[in-house]
Amino acid sequence: MKGSLDIHSVIKPLEIEDFSAVIALGNHVHGEGYLTMSSLMTMRDKGIKAGVNASFVLHQQETLIGFRLTYAPGQWQIDQWCSPTLWGVDVQDLCYFKCNTIDPLFQGQGSGGRLLTAAITAVKKQRGLGGVSHLWQQSPNNAAVKYFTKAGGELIATHLGRWSDPKEYSDYECVLCGCPCQCSACEMLLRFN
Repeated sequence: MKGSLDIHSVIKPLEIEDFSAVIALGNHVHGEGYLTMSSLMTMRDKGIKAGVNASFVLHQQETLIGFRLTYAPGQWQIDQWCSPTLWGVDVQDLCYFKCNTIDPLFQGQGSGGRLLTAAITAVKKQRGLGGVSHLWQQSPNNAAVKYFTKAGGELIATHLGRWSDPKEYSDYECVLCGCPCQCSACEMLLRFN
């Protein structure tokens, strides 16, 4: 049974008191081991720059129903899954949209877009010009790529096995393919206006 997003839902910056609920929701939606207390602390810290937090949570009443984790420009590492020569924007000017997660009961109601808008507003305050993301192509109905494309994101490349690296994802068990994850990641770039 689907839940209904009401007008009293609130988006606010991610804080430590949100961590337990964020970890539980992230692991429920993406698979066990997707988030830990340590990894989430690192992710949150990478999102804070110039006193602005670019990671957000969405609550309806007292219940967490979604979150967006974003790394601030200049506070994330290029890895083998990145194609900076194809971006046309200096990496120091780009944030990294790490993760957007909505409770399955509330998906399809615009929550992901609302969280993305909040992150973009924050990253602009951090002087960012755009953002890169690796979106889960196998998300239900390919919703991740669809909503990011709708927001203006352009596909740069598709990477097979993005989340299979045992050094980075040793405890991660994908909800679709288990361990190691063999899902594809769509590397996408979103330029801000």
